Amino acid sequence: MSQNGQQRLIARVARMYYEWDMRQSEIAKQLNLSQSTVSRLLRSSRELGITRISVNLPNGVYTELEETLVQRFELRDAIVVDSQDDDERLIQRDLGAATAYYLESAIRPKEVIGISSWSGTLVALVDAMHPVPRRPGITVVQILGGVGNPAAEAHATRLTSRMAQLVNGDAVYLPVSGVLATEAARDVLMADGVAQQAIRLFDQVTTALVGIGSIEPSPLLAQSGNVFSSQELDLLRHENAVGDILLRYFDRDGDLVKTGLEKRVISMSLEQLGKVSRAIGVAGGSRKYAAILGALRGHWINTLVTDYSTAKRLANEDATETSTQS
Repeated sequence: MSQNGQQRLIARVARMYYEWDMRQSEIAKQLNLSQSTVSRLLRSSRELGITRISVNLPNGVYTELEETLVQRFELRDAIVVDSQDDDERLIQRDLGAATAYYLESAIRPKEVIGISSWSGTLVALVDAMHPVPRRPGITVVQILGGVGNPAAEAHATRLTSRMAQLVNGDAVYLPVSGVLATEAARDVLMADGVAQQAIRLFDQVTTALVGIGSIEPSPLLAQSGNVFSSQELDLLRHENAVGDILLRYFDRDGDLVKTGLEKRVISMSLEQLGKVSRAIGVAGGSRKYAAILGALRGHWINTLVTDYSTAKRLANEDATETSTQS
């Protein structure tokens, strides 16, 4: 077949497939070709520029920005939410809804889902999530101590119990405070049999849901009573801490800040979190920017759900620092 004849056949096959919506098997039958030949001709149509495929993204969808974050911070996935306002409540609502949709399709049978306490964004998540089709063998475990002020404690219990209901799984609670007065008190409670039921599952978690906190505690965390004193927070600042996950503090580069305060916390460690197959950090807004950056640089999470403004700032700042270093 001449070159013109070959190109004519390629163009015809491309029109039949892309413009007339014919299946490859139908094209093969009509043109008396094998289906593998049709597939090869379609591939050639793209290589020769006869077919050019473009994707027109809807407003509010930021696939390129998500891909930039995935590559730059070596993430498993990133979800950028079209939340333009810096109102923390609105951001929590929008991030919670986006994470809920993501989870509904991501959860698999026999998952062990770890969920943090004292996160307004995770409360928004369970409020927005729909029940998932029954998948056997799912367990939901609380990975940060959930005992505190009775008015706030209901949130921690509800997070775990409601998530378990939504995924038709079993709930395992961590019925201790997140922060204890002394290391000795923490050791006593961690040895408790009921607490051990949850703690033993930390190394088995396959999907973790965590908020990312700044040094200043969120209203829900402050209300819970699971906070360090102002003097202790000053100590963390002095050691260059910028934020926390599960009340484990780190600096802007993601390095853990060791002050001794971590020895009074009952939660999954960040070393354990870093080994989770799908460790999802849900946070946004300018107040939490430095903490989100530190969490990414420390590789404590591998999936980020954040707002557009924060995502753009993350991509631009890290690109600037990379070019400066080179």
